[in-house]
Amino acid sequence: MDPSVFPWRTYDDAHAAIAFLERAFGAERHALQVADDGSVDHAELRFGNGVVMVGSATPTLPATRGAGEPGQGIYVVIDDPDAHFARARAAGAEIVSELRDLGYSREYRARDPEGNGWHFGTYQPVVTNA
Repeated sequence: MDPSVFPWRTYDDAHAAIAFLERAFGAERHALQVADDGSVDHAELRFGNGVVMVGSATPTLPATRGAGEPGQGIYVVIDDPDAHFARARAAGAEIVSELRDLGYSREYRARDPEGNGWHFGTYQPVVTNA
């Protein structure tokens, strides 16, 4: 089996993070497993054909808070960056980099309420099985 990549984030308040990611960034909840204490053991959020896994932070697995520094983040390919940007801003996402044209992509950067970086744009990496 070829390796697949699925980013994973832990949150202090995973339930609130999931709701925000759905509302602001258009994530679609695919799976949600809640522990007996009400925390999120595992969740899968779809972004098109990609998945980001989310869970609640624990003492041995701290929140990924602050994973939004330059050079860090999750990149999500989108069709309509203008509409996506407007949706994120209206939902209260912290905009780190305004919507801009880079020649190869139209994109912007934002942070979720726990400070994690998210990048949205039209650049589509080429994936080949060589």
